[in-house]
Amino acid sequence: MTRWSSFVSITDEANNEARLRVVSVRITSSVIPFLLLFLFVAAAASSNPNGYMHLRFYNHERILGSGPSATVVYAVQRRDSNSGAGFGNVIVYDNLLRAGVEPDSPIVGRNQGMGVGSSLAENSGLTNFQLVFTAGKYKGSSLALQGLFPVAPLGTVFERAISGGTGKFRLARGYLLTTEVHATNTTLTVKLDAYITFR
Repeated sequence: MTRWSSFVSITDEANNEARLRVVSVRITSSVIPFLLLFLFVAAAASSNPNGYMHLRFYNHERILGSGPSATVVYAVQRRDSNSGAGFGNVIVYDNLLRAGVEPDSPIVGRNQGMGVGSSLAENSGLTNFQLVFTAGKYKGSSLALQGLFPVAPLGTVFERAISGGTGKFRLARGYLLTTEVHATNTTLTVKLDAYITFR
């Protein structure tokens, strides 16, 4: 069984800590405010050691139409569509985030949000959702995401934007790469790779 600590792959590519060289200068009262501003900016720039992160986890969904145990359901169904991508359809979901692809791997959070069939061709939808972490290092934090969800074959990689976050992800920006990796008649497992930067 995959452990929580192994599901998170973190790459820290932030700049090395700023090193200040002390130089003998004659400081006048007019220079002090500028010096204080410089020191504040330098401290703020080096206070976040995780300037860049790569996180990987797996979305486990009980798909639309799989009965009372479904984790994604119609809120509005204007047109018939097994994928929910019918133009004008609205779906809501509350899927499990797990450490691995296995259905019994540890739960680390939830993927909660909604999707709207926004394409007249009915080949994509617009999604708006939160990745809410309920266990491990990021418990109590969340990431906010939005973007298109295309109707595409298993294994297709597509991208959505990270527009913010809470807790340890405050001021987060970046992108999420999504790949559907396993499907049955009632379940869908999706690999999520989040690439996060901080302002």
